[in-house]
Amino acid sequence: MDSSLKRFSFQALGTNCVVQIFDESRINAKKLSQRLAGEATRIDKKYSRFERFSATNEINRSHGNSMGVKIDSETQSLLNHALSCYEKSEGLFDITAGILHHIWDFQRGIAPVQTQIDKLLPHIGFHRIGIKGSRLYLPENMQVDFSSFIREYAADAIAKLGRNLGISEGLLNIGGTFASIGPQPGDQPWTIGVANPKEDAALMAKLDISRGGLTSSGDYQRTFDIKGKKYSYILNPKTGWPNDGLRSVSVATHLCTAAGIFAVIAMQKEEEDAKQYLLDSGLPHIYLDSSEEIGGVGLKI
Repeated sequence: MDSSLKRFSFQALGTNCVVQIFDESRINAKKLSQRLAGEATRIDKKYSRFERFSATNEINRSHGNSMGVKIDSETQSLLNHALSCYEKSEGLFDITAGILHHIWDFQRGIAPVQTQIDKLLPHIGFHRIGIKGSRLYLPENMQVDFSSFIREYAADAIAKLGRNLGISEGLLNIGGTFASIGPQPGDQPWTIGVANPKEDAALMAKLDISRGGLTSSGDYQRTFDIKGKKYSYILNPKTGWPNDGLRSVSVATHLCTAAGIFAVIAMQKEEEDAKQYLLDSGLPHIYLDSSEEIGGVGLKI
């Protein structure tokens, strides 16, 4: 019996997820997809800010505790990744900046005043966190938030699990973050479309990947205008104000987490600096700038 493409959907990590698998049996493919969905749910519950007993909230409840809080090896790995991102971005990628969203109301379109931001800035900065062995020490009034890269981490982890389960031909879509479990039959690549934020149901580029993944970041999902000024939900952790550069960025490389670093850092930089940064990376990428012009290299625009 020949393998054919089986497609399954599930909800996790606050988004729609899709797994596509080539398999002879739909029953077997469904069982495999349920294992993958289970891993997504596990990661979601463990690191979501909205799960009362998540590892994230356990860490945040420990703020100011001189005894710190015990963290497991998976959380240590995520924190090491966050530290690497923080250092590579010179502080622009910072998982302690989530507290800024307490004063920015993107649902009602309300911006804070500078005095509100000034009160929070002293409590932002990954370098202020202490990590010694398996214990983390979070200063008073600080928080961590893994949401800036948890989908990318989950996509990589689920793709790895898929390969360990024997899936050789499959593709994951975690809310627009794509990870290849393995190429299509005959070692053919998967063709991934990058959504165009200017037009509903339209694409601004396509990319063929056999292995690795593609990560996107953009300001078009949550923005508001006040007196003609556009405010993006992507906030600069150094100033507390939204970024003023590119509108969206998509990057492809060997891991979704690695691609995510480049995408988020590019979104935080000034527009021309961001374009040069992406070009210097040597990675396939596409962007939409503030003039709504599309650019990039390595993708079919």
